[in-house]
Amino acid sequence: MGGSELRKRNATNTVRRSSPSAKEEPEPSQPAAGPTPASSNGASYLVVLLLSAFAFLVYRNPAIITAPLAEFIGTDVQSSAPRRLANFSADIPKRDAVVAAFKHAWLAYERDAMGADEYHPISGEGTNLTEAGGIGYTVVDSVDTMLIMGLHDEYARARDWIANKMSFDRDAEFNTFETTIRVLGGLLSAYTLSKDPMYLDKAKDLADRMMPAFDTPHGLPLSYINLARREASRASDNKGLVSTAEVSTLQLEFRYLSYLTGNDTYWDVVEKVMETIKASSLNTGLASIFMNPEDGHFVMSAIRLGSRGDSYYEYLLKQYIQTNYTEPVYKEMYDFAINGVHEHLIKKSRMAGLTYTSELIPERSPSGKVSWRLEPKQDHLTCFFGGSLMLGAVTAGAAVENVSIPPHTHHLDRRGLRDWKTGVELIETCMRTHETATGLSPEIVHFRIPSDGLSGSNMPNDWYIKGAKPGRRPPYDARYILRPETIESLFIAYRLTGDQRYRDYGWQIFQAIEKHCKIETGGYASILNVDKVPVEHEDKMETFLMSETLKYLYLLFEDDRVLPLSKYVFNTEAHPLPIINPTRRAAF
Repeated sequence: MGGSELRKRNATNTVRRSSPSAKEEPEPSQPAAGPTPASSNGASYLVVLLLSAFAFLVYRNPAIITAPLAEFIGTDVQSSAPRRLANFSADIPKRDAVVAAFKHAWLAYERDAMGADEYHPISGEGTNLTEAGGIGYTVVDSVDTMLIMGLHDEYARARDWIANKMSFDRDAEFNTFETTIRVLGGLLSAYTLSKDPMYLDKAKDLADRMMPAFDTPHGLPLSYINLARREASRASDNKGLVSTAEVSTLQLEFRYLSYLTGNDTYWDVVEKVMETIKASSLNTGLASIFMNPEDGHFVMSAIRLGSRGDSYYEYLLKQYIQTNYTEPVYKEMYDFAINGVHEHLIKKSRMAGLTYTSELIPERSPSGKVSWRLEPKQDHLTCFFGGSLMLGAVTAGAAVENVSIPPHTHHLDRRGLRDWKTGVELIETCMRTHETATGLSPEIVHFRIPSDGLSGSNMPNDWYIKGAKPGRRPPYDARYILRPETIESLFIAYRLTGDQRYRDYGWQIFQAIEKHCKIETGGYASILNVDKVPVEHEDKMETFLMSETLKYLYLLFEDDRVLPLSKYVFNTEAHPLPIINPTRRAAF
């Protein structure tokens, strides 16, 4: 499984220190004369006086001690002492508990629904995304996790299915974005970890079938592709528009395939997308969630870091990392976008002081004037952003070539310091949303603001689930569908700091999943209301449980030599791809 490739010590982001030369002091030819009793008493009194004065100053201003410590801890130290920094060795009992959970999920799927795109663990059935049949979404999405976890028997059976039973010759429409991040990304990751050419052959077959999706006036790919006919089509529910996140979250996969095969066409089509986006960019650096594939322009629509917007920002950074920091255009686009995020979307709740991300909603008055309404709404999807900001801080925001782990403040530039601080705070906010009856975070939360009209109500002072009322059917916002985003941020934060708190947080979430989502007969299911115990399940196990949630949990507790962030970049479905050294540069 390419074990040596997986286990390389993270060295790139570690400060190189030269050892000082050891020089022995010459011994004196005669013993030095000792102090007299009188001078000794005076010196002792002076030392006590100075220590007392220093202790008083620290008591009055703890920052004298905590601020320098915070420079290396990686987070702001407030009223409490800094947490103990853990080493990066594996926490074997917790890591192996995650492996057991993966096997509980996979073996149930394999028993009941092998090859089906989706799995329903309560009924023990599988379903496909189209009537023409599936393309093995769950199998391909999970196979690299087996390689990483060392599950050789399970991997052998999954590989056999992919090699002999998976077919893309399906006369039906598949989502361009989902098929890329889950199936193409999964195949490329499996190739990376195994060097098995079968996966690369499958990846080329799939990508060739998807290429017609890019055949639009400005290169923005259409939302659906018929894999058998090789024909693209628009999404009927979006009036023919394309999602910004979806068109800008194909680049890691197609670029890496181009790098492996030498076929520049794969690279060209996804770079053209980025060129179109850059030419159409808003003056804020932000991106509305829809674009028009006919003219290549943004369409007036919501601006957010949640659904249809999230991975646009994620892939700006990751394209810069994937190309080994050789493409400054992506750093420029990323910096511009994150500046806009901080200026317009990052807010702090006035009551509880939580840092959160909001949304901008366009509204048109009867006279035709457009205004933007700020809505204090945050999707669980957005919880990827804390870790992403921290990763961006030590790469795009680095002031030195080799940033220490955890980073010293002098190793980050002004933007890097800002992004690091915001990232840490967003992770803490996301963990606050896990303070529910189940310990799991809801799909969507709203934050309290003075103008929300909820003063004097029984609503919490920080965040709440909109529409949730005792005795009523829970709203959509209240569910937990096995999402990985908070755990993804915890994994990144731990790798960048070594702070034990992030492993502790991850373990809390894992225990909540085990307690409330586990189906005893096999598999895991979503729950409809995170604030109700006993829980009510929805009969569905999302594919990202095994490709993202459990993978990130495993890596959180594994030794950091496994898939170091200095060697790999994870696509938005948690499929690790190697950082490459391209021989070409962006032409825009």
